[in-house]
Amino acid sequence: MINRDEKVIELQNICFAYQGEVALRYVTFDVFRGETVILQGPNGCGKSTLIRLLNGIVYPEQGTYQFEGNEISEKTLKDSIFSKKFHQKIGYVFQNPDVQLFCASLEEEIAFGPRQMGLDEDEVRRRTDDVIRLTGLDHLRERAPYHLSGGEKKKAALACVLSMNPEVLILDEPLAGLDRRTQAWLTDFLLQLKAAGKTMVIATHDEKLAQTLGDRYIIFDDDHRAVEKMPDRIPE
Repeated sequence: MINRDEKVIELQNICFAYQGEVALRYVTFDVFRGETVILQGPNGCGKSTLIRLLNGIVYPEQGTYQFEGNEISEKTLKDSIFSKKFHQKIGYVFQNPDVQLFCASLEEEIAFGPRQMGLDEDEVRRRTDDVIRLTGLDHLRERAPYHLSGGEKKKAALACVLSMNPEVLILDEPLAGLDRRTQAWLTDFLLQLKAAGKTMVIATHDEKLAQTLGDRYIIFDDDHRAVEKMPDRIPE
């Protein structure tokens, strides 16, 4: 259920450039609690840059980014307490899961985030067991992540993010490189998260996924500007 009275993300006239090359040009839109927003557009239009900005990896050169009413900038994220709280609330699933996986076993990988949050071991174990069960990875909990298949790595990366119980889930091309069965599983899993009220921002070229999940599209053009569009049909 979308709560149109509660803005989680507010972007106002965001501009960003890499060494003089424009990546984002006056991008303005909001994301409401419980909403799924789809980012679309050609390669190189700025979608990945926007995702990095939403996660506090890069910062606006012009304009403002607010998360739950708090400005997100290089200055505000220098406050370690504020930064830790922000990064616990926003979960980022990379297009390439190898970027996220580095521990000796899947179980250690999933437990890493909750331990960094300072949770006690009982809570770490509970969260780890819950997401392993939720993603169907129990038979792989002792396996090293680099020995997993592509689909298993994607599930593992998602499990690591979910173990932090983020308020917003951001996914970059979640179906890329997956076989049809894993694509179907992940689409259904994201539908379950949507039904449970999870706020999501998803960058995807997959039109079927966009139509299945999207409440609203943000369309980028070659000039790195963005416009809002409602889906042609109401997602089921």
